[in-house]
Amino acid sequence: MSEQPLNLLDFGQPRLEALLETWGEKRFRARQLMQWIYQRGVTDFERMTDLSKGLRAELARRAVVRPPAVKLERQAVDGTRKWLLTMNCGNAVETVFIPDGQRGTLCVSSQVGCALNCSFCATATQGFNRNLTTGEIIGQVWVAQRRLAEAYGDQRAITNVVLMGMGEPLLNFDNVMAAVSLMNNDLAYGIGKRRVTLSTAGLAPGIERLREHTQISLAISLHAPNNALRDTLVPLNRKYPIEQLIAACRRYVGDTPQRRITVEYIMLDGVNDSLAHARELTQLCRQLPCKINLIPFNPFQGARYRRSPDAVIDRFHAYLLGQGLTVTTRKTRGDDIDAACGQLRGQFDDRTRRRSRLGGVADSAPLGDAMTCA
Repeated sequence: MSEQPLNLLDFGQPRLEALLETWGEKRFRARQLMQWIYQRGVTDFERMTDLSKGLRAELARRAVVRPPAVKLERQAVDGTRKWLLTMNCGNAVETVFIPDGQRGTLCVSSQVGCALNCSFCATATQGFNRNLTTGEIIGQVWVAQRRLAEAYGDQRAITNVVLMGMGEPLLNFDNVMAAVSLMNNDLAYGIGKRRVTLSTAGLAPGIERLREHTQISLAISLHAPNNALRDTLVPLNRKYPIEQLIAACRRYVGDTPQRRITVEYIMLDGVNDSLAHARELTQLCRQLPCKINLIPFNPFQGARYRRSPDAVIDRFHAYLLGQGLTVTTRKTRGDDIDAACGQLRGQFDDRTRRRSRLGGVADSAPLGDAMTCA
């Protein structure tokens, strides 16, 4: 059986340097190769004219640059763009670009589906298939940058990346960290660490591990101010309750007190939006350097919840603000193309053993495990 070509999008700079050394090449060739792939968007090795003919021939024989394929692209009336991207094994995930003045935020997926079963999230209704590879994660940035450059004629359209798309990033730790390293690398996209945000449903051990690897921004999907309610909304809370989550977050920012965690709080009508909940949230957030982002619920087919009325959201916001907390209410963007927060679905087969979940985490997706195509 012939050897499968290596997808160079799966290789961060250290791995790429090591690979080229095994081929008898100098390490600096990796720098040149990365600039061609990421900064110029070139996939044809013959066009990489500052590489030797011998290396170009070896690359053509043993490697490819294979980004995800665009299956569908849609644009909302507010300028938000959503791509349905085809991955290996016939799966597809969704990636969203949100323009806002000089800021352009790309929302990236880290898994095909999600095993955590949060009750307010469209992705969770479809179950979980597998982790994305490094190349499939950074490939979303590659595709978006190329498409946006064609649309706007500007390579700098993406200023921020948020790992808030499909999946729980900390359940795909190694591949996510390798992709984040490429996002930060000046030879690739050069996006500052503070401009990359990872959002977690509350995987406390993953936050501890994250602290040892990077200083990117952290957001937690809290959505409830007490364990009883959060157990219902975010089943992972049964395994890692709020107290454990807050402690992990405090340690994450402990060495850099000027930094703050983003606390995401979805507004569900009659569920978590009373002034009593606001008072509980205030007491909780005073334990943590944070800013609170209130998120109006975005409905999807089969959803069991309704969005809190604007007046209720405004009252909740005003109470938190009056208590001296930093709070914003997220603008709903892209909901006319189902690209808003909580609406991403993708296309895939659910391979999760739902009945074997423990605390909302499927046995088939332990921390750091990179499930591959069957």
